[in-house]
Amino acid sequence: MPAKRRVAQLLMLALAVAIVMGAYANVGLALDEQIPSGMLTYGLSLGGLMLAAYLVLAKFAPWADPLILPLVTLVNGLGLVMIYRLSESDSNMPSAKLASPNTQLLWTLIGIVLFSVTLIFLRDHRALQRLTYTAGAAGIFLLLSPLLPVIGQDINGARIWVGIPGIGQIQPAEFAKLALVIFFAGYLVAKRDVLALAGRRLLFIDLPRARDLGPVLITWGVSLGVLVMQKDLGSSLLLFGTFIAMLYIATQRISWVIIGILLFVGGAILAGIAFDHVGDRLEIWLDPGKPEFYDRELGGSAQLMQGLFAMGSGGILGTGLGQGHPDLIPLAFSDFIFAATGEEIGLTGIMALLMVYALIVERGLRTSLAARDPFTKLLSGGLSFLLAWQIFIIVGGVTRLIPLTGLVTPFMSQGGSALLANWILIALLVRMSDAARRPPPQAIQDEGLTQVFQR
Repeated sequence: MPAKRRVAQLLMLALAVAIVMGAYANVGLALDEQIPSGMLTYGLSLGGLMLAAYLVLAKFAPWADPLILPLVTLVNGLGLVMIYRLSESDSNMPSAKLASPNTQLLWTLIGIVLFSVTLIFLRDHRALQRLTYTAGAAGIFLLLSPLLPVIGQDINGARIWVGIPGIGQIQPAEFAKLALVIFFAGYLVAKRDVLALAGRRLLFIDLPRARDLGPVLITWGVSLGVLVMQKDLGSSLLLFGTFIAMLYIATQRISWVIIGILLFVGGAILAGIAFDHVGDRLEIWLDPGKPEFYDRELGGSAQLMQGLFAMGSGGILGTGLGQGHPDLIPLAFSDFIFAATGEEIGLTGIMALLMVYALIVERGLRTSLAARDPFTKLLSGGLSFLLAWQIFIIVGGVTRLIPLTGLVTPFMSQGGSALLANWILIALLVRMSDAARRPPPQAIQDEGLTQVFQR
């Protein structure tokens, strides 16, 4: 990467940390009318972690997109600020008691380590194509591992956790999604010519051949199994939606998207009729203000309604950091951190936050367009869609656009599994952007000779 671009990336990274520290100071001034005593420690810790990530990136992926790391730093830092703000609340609500900025900073450290390890040891991401079916088997095992006896744990009505002695609970589905996207990319590269063949034509759509529906039906069955057995609507929707999107990228046939939508909607309706927990989600979505839903002890609408009240009270410009009541929202540090943030930074701030997410996704899609080989195109496109789809699902659920699913906001919500998995996702995007943006060897040699003669 040219020296000027490296300097620009470092300045953007410093700006992101400065914005986070300004937000941190704002919270302290609003709560106690003074700068937080630990601000310097948090600032140096976050800045040091991101500087280490920058140095690894500059060394092992010098041609990578310069915007991705600063954008992710900004979102991760704002999540730390909101978790700190909840932990400093005087409320006795669980949202205030369970919020832990120190724990989240530790998980961020581990995430940066995994980001760095991925860049250092995965010099050529195309090696993952040789692990297509291994990644698929690992992804299915991780996805279904919470159903195993002894280690599988049922928390808040969903069986999506695995208990590990000395570490605590983790969500294997967060890592399973990465393995499955690698599998989807490798599989679709090998089978895309067959899957692109057209069968009969219905109206203006060329339908695929009946014999080619197998992969879609299998993925549909697995996603419904996750929905029914684990009561995990979020992972089910995330898995199936990502596969259909990657199938469209590989074949360019809109018929696959239509078939995917019909299959998922039909499956969700059948599951809603046959299984109470799915039906409850749909009922709460349709009428969250109903007293019997609001007062329900487990799976009620109180969380959704409190989140809507919070965002409504924030209005256009928000109450100001540290001046709202996000601690009144159940699980504000986790599932509903987007609503808690929306109350204090308002609609304007939330739109800016969504634009930051959109830029991260856009940089990943740009890598997909610039990639020279089909596997890189599919993998970078799939990972970018996975991130965008997750953001849509959680924001749509919190704002009542779609039924609530239980996913967390990437890089902001407290918790280790999602944060670590997303930092690995970013490392893969960075590695692929380095490969896509790297000039041919002859161009690099010619540029070096030009610089020598200029000197």
